[in-house]
Amino acid sequence: MPKITIDGNELEVAEGRTILQALDDAGLLMNGIDIPHYCWHPKLPVDGSCRLCQVEVEGIPKLQIACDTPVRDGMVVHTQNERVKQAREGVMELLLVNHPLDCPICDQAGECKLQDYTYDYGVQASRSKEPRRALKKNVDLGPTIVFDQERCILCRRCVRFCREIPKTGELAIFNRGDHSVIETFPGTPLDNPYSMNVADICPVGALTTKDFRFKIRVWFLEDVPGICTGCSNGCNIHLGVANNKVYRYVPRRNDAVNDTWICDAGRMSYRRIGAPDRLRECAVRDESGRLEPVGLDRAIEVAASRLRRLVDSKGPGVIAGLASAHATNEDLFTFRRFLAALGSETHGVAVVRGEADDLLIKEEKAPNAVGARELGFGDARTVVDRIGSGGVDAVIALGNDALQEGLLGSEEPLANLDTVIVLDTHASELQRVAHVIVPVRHAAEKLGTFVNAARRVQRVVPAVESVWETYSDGEVIAKLGAALGLEGFDGSYDARQVARDLAAANPAFAGIDLDSVGDAGRPLADSAASKAER
Repeated sequence: MPKITIDGNELEVAEGRTILQALDDAGLLMNGIDIPHYCWHPKLPVDGSCRLCQVEVEGIPKLQIACDTPVRDGMVVHTQNERVKQAREGVMELLLVNHPLDCPICDQAGECKLQDYTYDYGVQASRSKEPRRALKKNVDLGPTIVFDQERCILCRRCVRFCREIPKTGELAIFNRGDHSVIETFPGTPLDNPYSMNVADICPVGALTTKDFRFKIRVWFLEDVPGICTGCSNGCNIHLGVANNKVYRYVPRRNDAVNDTWICDAGRMSYRRIGAPDRLRECAVRDESGRLEPVGLDRAIEVAASRLRRLVDSKGPGVIAGLASAHATNEDLFTFRRFLAALGSETHGVAVVRGEADDLLIKEEKAPNAVGARELGFGDARTVVDRIGSGGVDAVIALGNDALQEGLLGSEEPLANLDTVIVLDTHASELQRVAHVIVPVRHAAEKLGTFVNAARRVQRVVPAVESVWETYSDGEVIAKLGAALGLEGFDGSYDARQVARDLAAANPAFAGIDLDSVGDAGRPLADSAASKAER
């Protein structure tokens, strides 16, 4: 591997990489070795248009752009000498010639690279006296993006993204020289499943999403690492949180999962966290058939009483469990232990399916279908078939995905059951037949892990605290197990301890717990069950 020296630091880098790529690979770019850049992006083809990343390479008379200069053994690079600094100042001065001075009202303020680089590498005052050119403002590019053309610095990231990632190519550079502008092709709106990523990669405030535009200043937000739960890809995200509310999802880089992208549907799924149809209180059905709001202790008491009566009269075989692929591994492990201790062998997991593509979007519309199957939950059709044949008198349902066509289809198949216990985040048709309802936490509100479609274990941490009386699925099941007097259940639930117990009990999770998995995740170990599944 070639060895290069940058500002006196000797690095061993991969053959064939450019200077910027080599620093990015080593985690040093803008993190110890600063080479400012606009047009270069680690997941897009090299453009070389902004010229801000110029460096001095010994033995080459002219300054070189670090984004398109391949490394070679013995290369000596200078990034901070006077010659390089003057070149950067010149580039920044040219970029600001026509850029409007509207930082106080710009939605990008606080995370704008033009703002940051002007402070770090620009000149103190402008020498231009001519008026800035007037261009379009508030241009509606499509269903998700607004374009302020006058702020654009023509880095072409958005053009290359649309051409290379979703391969839809709606954007292009029109005209030449100082008349160059970015536009959509006539009659072609910016409308693809990944369109909102152009706002993420825009280094200035030219491209903004309609959803987040003027909603809140970014410096009020805390970025909490998390996982998108829209499908089984498990894209890594940052949840933008302020005032105990999630304002947005933005992609978090993970080269093993989603590079730096996220689909629009997944990005907008943050709205489900505080949706109006969130379940807000426990409820039990009284003798008149009405749902009566109660506390958790009363809900657990009623659920345990109904289950105990069935076990005593008909045995545990009449009780079935419907797991949710939106529950964490720790929740599902607790549920699996509960069903085993109860003596029930009828259980499955319901997974909603939908459209998929070759980029990120997966067919399974839940984050933990692989984890559920690894923990022993089979297809929910087995449970539904047994309900239809009259072999089930009670169902404990986590979530409402079993209502989909091809499984229950509606709440009707459960209408004549003796007992229906529902643990869910949002209201659904199951409320019409449920005897006990307990609201549970969304993934953004709890601690746990999911396993994505590529069998990678990934962690979620509480980004917000539920404003209602809600609990993790595992906590509710643990209390129910204790109320029934099941072996191994004392009513307590500690997600970290459950994760350690899971790692000890299941070979696929060996060595994986909530602390060791980290923010980037870890691959699931191979096991006999996983090999059989594949």
